[in-house]
Amino acid sequence: MINFLKRHFSLRFAAAELTKWPLIGPVMEHALFNGHKSGDTLFYLPKDRVVINQSIAAQKNVVVPSEVVSHFIEEASYVFLMDHCVCREAADCQDYDHDLGCIFLGEGVLDINPKLGKVVDKQTALAHLERAREAGLVHLIGRDKIDAVWMGVEASTKLMTVCNCCPCCCLFKFLPNLAPKLQNKVERMPGVEVRVTEDCVGCGSCTWEDICFIHAISLAGGRAVISEDCRGCGRCVEACPENAIRLDIDRDDYVEKAIDRLSQVVDVR
Repeated sequence: MINFLKRHFSLRFAAAELTKWPLIGPVMEHALFNGHKSGDTLFYLPKDRVVINQSIAAQKNVVVPSEVVSHFIEEASYVFLMDHCVCREAADCQDYDHDLGCIFLGEGVLDINPKLGKVVDKQTALAHLERAREAGLVHLIGRDKIDAVWMGVEASTKLMTVCNCCPCCCLFKFLPNLAPKLQNKVERMPGVEVRVTEDCVGCGSCTWEDICFIHAISLAGGRAVISEDCRGCGRCVEACPENAIRLDIDRDDYVEKAIDRLSQVVDVR
């Protein structure tokens, strides 16, 4: 299955378009996505260093987004570390290390082929997480039936995925190509708001290729505009040379809210 994915990785956008077809779409949804209410739920987590938290003035020690991942690593009965990133290998990524693979959590990891990586202790997983952050990767965390299917895990409710996504090779760059119903399975972290301020000069740096995963930012009327498709990763915040894009948190329990939502769809204990 790994070799199949690598050979056909470039076709993922065309395959995603098929989910919009009346007959093929429902079949693909059943095979690769959980269509019921308690099905797939994935959050892009903002990069820790771009969170401003201006609206939480009274809170001095704000918990950073990556604490969501740390929480589930600490809770997990088993932690599996992939020794490579399938997406970056398939795309022959030249900008980010191929060995910064996904982390899988929960009892479901016992079904994963040991040739893909190994079960590790929590400290090893947390160190891997730190390496991914330092490399500038964005965490995508949640329940994803696609991973359960290609890794041969029968109980997707017992498998949590933590992807460390680069902007150039992420599988979920196909998100805009999916049927709208399936696009909604990948969400913005609760409480996150990304906005363009009056300091924007319309230089377009935030719209360059490989800044936004899902083309949610564009220029209109001489300034940047962020659409509702934004998943709040914060890459545009880093890319802006004028510091004209802000990522704010509008609730002080945003980490707890994310943990609660994810805990409802996948059990890592």
